[in-house]
Amino acid sequence: MGYVDIRRVSVDRLVEEPSGRGLVAIPLALIVVITVVDIRSPTDIHLGPLLVIAPALTASLAGASLTALVGVLTVTAQVVIAALHGGLTTANHIAQIIALTVLSALVVFVCHVRERRARELSRARSVAETAQRVLLRPPPRRIGPLRVAWLYLAAEDETHIGGDLFAVARAAHSSTRVIIGDVRGKGLASIGEASVVLGAFREGSHRYATLPALTAALEVSVCRDLDEVADTEHDPGEHFITALVLDIPDQGPQAEMINCGHPPPLLLHDHEVTVLYARHPVPPLGMCALPAASHRPDPFTFETGDILLLYTDGVIEARSPTGAFYPLAERVASFPPSHPDTLLRHIYDDLLAHVGGQPADDAAILVIERTTSHHLHRPHFTHPVDGHHRLRSSGSSSPVEH
Repeated sequence: MGYVDIRRVSVDRLVEEPSGRGLVAIPLALIVVITVVDIRSPTDIHLGPLLVIAPALTASLAGASLTALVGVLTVTAQVVIAALHGGLTTANHIAQIIALTVLSALVVFVCHVRERRARELSRARSVAETAQRVLLRPPPRRIGPLRVAWLYLAAEDETHIGGDLFAVARAAHSSTRVIIGDVRGKGLASIGEASVVLGAFREGSHRYATLPALTAALEVSVCRDLDEVADTEHDPGEHFITALVLDIPDQGPQAEMINCGHPPPLLLHDHEVTVLYARHPVPPLGMCALPAASHRPDPFTFETGDILLLYTDGVIEARSPTGAFYPLAERVASFPPSHPDTLLRHIYDDLLAHVGGQPADDAAILVIERTTSHHLHRPHFTHPVDGHHRLRSSGSSSPVEH
């Protein structure tokens, strides 16, 4: 149980569902019933136009090929009715045959377009999910003395990928580096921008000894490469990435962070929730505003048993039907003490209940707990995952604007 993964049934699978094909017996039975009743009815009663129900119903149960077959059977049935119920040359029957042929052809065309769209969505989803697995590799469940759980919700249901990013990596010395960020924009267009940050972070985590040096390297990389990957054609505005970068040593309770315009993390310690506001915030990555020397880390205490909750603004800006933002800190303070997986499940269920459905923006949550045991970093994929605190704020700094 390392993360919550939201899956949705693809449209093309619904179209190709075998049970749906079995239900095609219903429109076939309708053709037989309508034909027999129409033939046995008086000549001034015409039930033939009802035959259009058969191809229309088939289109909702099967693909274009089977819908076309039912359409042919429908027109054939109308011809039989005309031959046995007044003659093929009557104006009324000729009009009914022509109208039924045209309507059946339109239904088949619409069904074909729907199938093609479903295949395109399936391919796009497959490509996006592959890109996400490569780009946003799931953090290991255990790394060093840390236990990790995560949640990712993409606003674009058809692609399952969004503009939020996070990664966990080991440093050259005995510590773990963590990043969580939010690309301006969402969906497939944000993949390139996220790749610049994540690539620089994974490489820099092993290369740079200090957190300011790592963050400065991220800024240099983003300023150098962002224009090449940003979707400036469809989004000509300013491009940047808010980010929170942390260094958590294996030994000792002291950790540090640098906040680049990102929402502040929450620290759960001894049944209390602390909002870790940045005392030395820096602008988002890509603003190219400050030299490397101006990056100053904010130290904080992260003891054994403590939990860090990192998140993107899609969580705290998720609105209820009445327009209220999701009060993450207050809600976390109301949950019973629990390990990361359970805490993540509490937040996920409570967030969906608050919104009344899926959030309208990309959202990511990373939960990190310091434990007493030490585990080597062994990357692997985990399976989907199927607590009272008082709210306390550290320091007097104002929240970071986001």
